[in-house]
Amino acid sequence: MSIGSWAGVREQIQELAKAPGATAVFGFGGHGFVLEDPLSEREVDQLEAQLGVRLPEDYRAFLIEVGAGGAGPGYGVFPVRRAGGRWHWEGDGADRLDPDRLSEPFPVQGPDPAELLALQEECPQEEDFDEEEFGEALGKWDRKWEALLWNPERTVGAIVLCHLGCAYRQWLVVSGPERGRIWSDDRADDRDLEPLLGAGQEPTTFALWYREWFADAVRTVEAAR
Repeated sequence: MSIGSWAGVREQIQELAKAPGATAVFGFGGHGFVLEDPLSEREVDQLEAQLGVRLPEDYRAFLIEVGAGGAGPGYGVFPVRRAGGRWHWEGDGADRLDPDRLSEPFPVQGPDPAELLALQEECPQEEDFDEEEFGEALGKWDRKWEALLWNPERTVGAIVLCHLGCAYRQWLVVSGPERGRIWSDDRADDRDLEPLLGAGQEPTTFALWYREWFADAVRTVEAAR
């Protein structure tokens, strides 16, 4: 798989899908190595016009040369589709993406860690309440936690690309200083988003993210034969 081009990638994935051992690849049950049809350059232009932002070049080229989603990291790359004249992404958690705010800079800094820690320490403990009081106290706390850690402001300027199971997801930043880089979303474990880094602590781009997945899928299939 050439570093500078997506040429042949779609065909390589389709061939890999036929190989014995393909089902051993994590997430196979979600994508089955099936790729959406590619978008035309005109369609991507229309998508960007709706979003008010130009997509990172490697992701943009992927949509045109490989597919609009499907086989990929986790349970597959969320497909971008058009319905009722509007483009949108589909997938588990894709509704957290706000397409009308993708031109706003993605916030590198999330909630104040000290504030998160303080709120965690305030979490009601069941042994301190009777059953009814505990439910009410926990509900109030949950609403505070949701507003702090899951505030929609946290992910403006980014596209949610995939889910890895257990509500773990990964995002592609399209606006701001982190444009073109992947961020991991482990908020299900009460941790803020953080940049996905390579073995040498280098930022992970869409192309690197996808190519690493493909290489790992090939190794998994070969080992399962």
